Amino acid sequence: MTVNPKLKGKRILMVDDEVDVLDTLQEYLEGCVLFRATTFEEAKNLLESESLDLVILDIMGVDGYRLLDIATRKGIPAVMLTAHAFSPDNLMKSIQRGALSYIPKEKLSEIEGFLVDVLEARERNENPWAAWQQRLPETYFEKRWGKAWKDVDKSFWETFKASLEKKGK
Repeated sequence: MTVNPKLKGKRILMVDDEVDVLDTLQEYLEGCVLFRATTFEEAKNLLESESLDLVILDIMGVDGYRLLDIATRKGIPAVMLTAHAFSPDNLMKSIQRGALSYIPKEKLSEIEGFLVDVLEARERNENPWAAWQQRLPETYFEKRWGKAWKDVDKSFWETFKASLEKKGK
């Protein structure tokens, strides 16, 4: 497997309490310099001691939102990778707390594309969620959560949609 040139040599922290997920990520991200953590403490130590280009965070099992707060504070681009916390509430919380993508684990085989989208958007000073929405169109979420999934927080989703239509962050 050849890695996208945008990812080659990137220093990426992968955090998940499931070792098999980390093993799979390692296969998909061959060519990157990868750091692995299966606990909050391991991940926190790596976030604080390593120079990182990107972090992939599970939500459940490793306190992903606390790790997201640390990564965001340090200016490290972070993406959320989840299976059990795949919900409209967690998507909204990820956006609000500074994640740059929200990836269902069932899309793990496409991780490289999601990460390249984030890095390219940052290079162009564009909103990374615009490319994310093209990879995961609204119909994807409607199939998973029903057509009315955004009705609970309509104003948030309207503001989010408007932000995707603007240039810049």
